[in-house]
Amino acid sequence: MTEPRNKPQNPNFSSGPTAKRPGWSLDQLSTENLGRSHRAKGPKSSLKMVIDLSKRLLRIPADYRLGIVPASDTGAFEMAMWNVLGARGVDVLSWESFGAGWKTDVEKQLKIKDVRYFEAPYGELPNLLDVDSVNRDVVFTWNGTTSGAKVPNGDWIAEHRSGLTLCDATSATFAMELPWEKLDIVTWSWQKVMGGEGAHGMIALSPRAVQRLETYTPQWPLPKIFRLTKGSALMEDIFEGATINTPSMLAVEDQLDALRWAERIGGLDALIERSQNNLATIRSWVSDSSWVDFLTETPEHQSSTAICLKVSHPQFLALDIEAQRQFIKSMTTELDAKQVGFDVGAYRDAPPGLRLWGGATVEASDLQTLTAWLDWSFHKVLENHLA
Repeated sequence: MTEPRNKPQNPNFSSGPTAKRPGWSLDQLSTENLGRSHRAKGPKSSLKMVIDLSKRLLRIPADYRLGIVPASDTGAFEMAMWNVLGARGVDVLSWESFGAGWKTDVEKQLKIKDVRYFEAPYGELPNLLDVDSVNRDVVFTWNGTTSGAKVPNGDWIAEHRSGLTLCDATSATFAMELPWEKLDIVTWSWQKVMGGEGAHGMIALSPRAVQRLETYTPQWPLPKIFRLTKGSALMEDIFEGATINTPSMLAVEDQLDALRWAERIGGLDALIERSQNNLATIRSWVSDSSWVDFLTETPEHQSSTAICLKVSHPQFLALDIEAQRQFIKSMTTELDAKQVGFDVGAYRDAPPGLRLWGGATVEASDLQTLTAWLDWSFHKVLENHLA
């Protein structure tokens, strides 16, 4: 197969950290807060601005709290689970590696007795209608970053419920419409859809979640880095720009740059449209392809951010699992060497395949250009395999 002539303008298709916004450059970031205490007026004001802009862009209800917490989305979601779970029975949903990680925490770390697990293999969803969101707490990911399967909507979550819904939405926020009235605790990180830097997480709390925090004390000790209350009262300063530990002010300025870009291009609707266009680009290519398909077969469950693909060619399927992984590695090595598509291999725990980030900072034209290189690399590796 002839090597393509055109290359993507931005070859970064990693699923985290993700591509920077179009036109980004380091010299556009403000440096006035660097080398200063994050508790000083200026730096704290920038931290609060990240909160305010995020809340406005995402259309989070006014009575929800939003704060910046340590350790990316992982830290934020751990914080949520360790603070509120154990008050009642829990339903845990798992269909990819991060959901499986939350299942492990509930089962082996928190050791909650009254828990039910709803699991599905990569590319599929469990039966959402089996979940009891009326009487039990619910733990789930909105979008399976490592499987490419997302929940289609929040219709399966009861509007009037006594339990809390804990939603890991790290690769969904800013790319998908979230029904905030159905979600009590939502977490995400800067380095997903907005293309920011790592180590910082966001946590949004509904009034019901705040009530749980202020009236329930877990049986297990809480490390300082997880504490959201003091003397049975919410630590309100966390939601006003104070942070539990020292944040990177350079990462803060980078996130502000991304949020301001989002507002300039039209806000959440524009971000969602860009991500949907990226998914449409890949769908068009897959529909004409003889060797690749979506790992998630149900269209309404297909993620527009973590676009996970499987190889459906008979000669690939005839290989054992280790040979399939080596095949994919050979493909990604070719793409890397040509500097046309970085970090597009499937997640290490997922079935052998490809994973393309389709969030708002990625240009559909770059994905379109990449598809020709994917075809080229597949056929080149296939020819070498048959030689």
